[in-house]
Amino acid sequence: MARILIVDDEANIRRMLAVLLESEGHATAAAGDADAAIAAMQAEEADVVLLDLALPGASGLVVLERLRADWPATPVVMMSGRASLSDAVSATRIGAFHFLEKPLSPEALLMAVEGAAELRRARELSRTLTAERSADASLVGDSVAMRRIRELVAQVAPTDARVLIAGESGTGKEVVAAMLHGESQRSAGPFVRVNCAAIPRDLVESEMFGHERGAFTGASARRRGRFELAHGGTLLLDEVADLGPEAQAKLLRALESGAIERVGGERPITVDVRVLAATNRDLAAAIEAGDFREDLFYRLNVIRIDLPPLRERTADIPALVAHFLERLRLREGMEPPKLGAAALDRLTRYRWPGNVRELANVCERLAILHAGRTIGPAELFGLLSDEHVQDDPDAHALSLIDKLDNFERHVIEKSLRDAGGSVAEAARLLETDRPNLYRRMKRLGIDR
Repeated sequence: MARILIVDDEANIRRMLAVLLESEGHATAAAGDADAAIAAMQAEEADVVLLDLALPGASGLVVLERLRADWPATPVVMMSGRASLSDAVSATRIGAFHFLEKPLSPEALLMAVEGAAELRRARELSRTLTAERSADASLVGDSVAMRRIRELVAQVAPTDARVLIAGESGTGKEVVAAMLHGESQRSAGPFVRVNCAAIPRDLVESEMFGHERGAFTGASARRRGRFELAHGGTLLLDEVADLGPEAQAKLLRALESGAIERVGGERPITVDVRVLAATNRDLAAAIEAGDFREDLFYRLNVIRIDLPPLRERTADIPALVAHFLERLRLREGMEPPKLGAAALDRLTRYRWPGNVRELANVCERLAILHAGRTIGPAELFGLLSDEHVQDDPDAHALSLIDKLDNFERHVIEKSLRDAGGSVAEAARLLETDRPNLYRRMKRLGIDR
């Protein structure tokens, strides 16, 4: 539930509203004038503000202007018992979410607060996805496949065409969806994502289309679904193949009519939403098996973007590694490690079952465990499963001396790692003297 700041100069009204809102599970804070309202927001930002128009000192409209300037993500519901039409118009122009007349109707108040809270949640979701998009501002890599995808995104993004984004888990489907939104004419609107696979089947319709109060057990208030929250923007249906038959039928009707109906609702609601869909499954096979509607598939598959698995574009791995390490440096302030040629070679020979997401996780572990150090193959042991490492075509041609050098390099690098980089301690672990270890390190190209 939401945290509500109640701003009214009448103590009885503040207490009454607090009791009503807290009975619905909301947390409340109260202020009796403009200065107290601003101080309360500075102490802890509210999710929604209930603001009376007539306040001692500065008026509610002045407070509204300050709230919109300093806390633009917080919706404000105005209240007044003596409001004129011009007051309501002024409040709306400044950016009020809703305007309620006193005496307040409990039902109207709760509906307004719930709608404002849903708007706040949508803005938070959109801000999170925008931050993620800025971290992955482009599809990294200069392979032929990535160049073609970037060109296709640039062509399709300015349109309102529906796009089906297909690819294995971790290939960057959500990054592509975020780019399609960010480069579209809807970029100023919300970007809302719904993970169809993560929602229980009996709650999918409520999550996507919303519900009315009392529509089912536990529906204590009206709730807007993801389609309404994405109005004026973009909706990403992630893992769309996991939708059940009833949800697929409702989705098809929404796409055909441009309107949705809340669970328990009696009237259609028009929505202006661009729909993107993503899947890691073969939808043609799902259609053949009777698990996915063919007519829905054709509605979603206007433009198709297929993302290749990382193992098919290994030439992009050095650029991806540099990108992820630089992102960690900026985000965490850590000095990133440097990857030697042998370590990069092992990364490019790995098959990456988790694709780009797995590579990002490996880079993060290396940055945490080996900040500022040079990474060799030894540091990758335990991070990459041997069963997914492709054979090096040159490995079988190595001479006995080369194989012994590789083994010695691995032993020394492991000892240095165990010794925290101390050559003296590594020499003790290897039961040799420090000058001898330095000579061997120099011959093998081990830099410490």
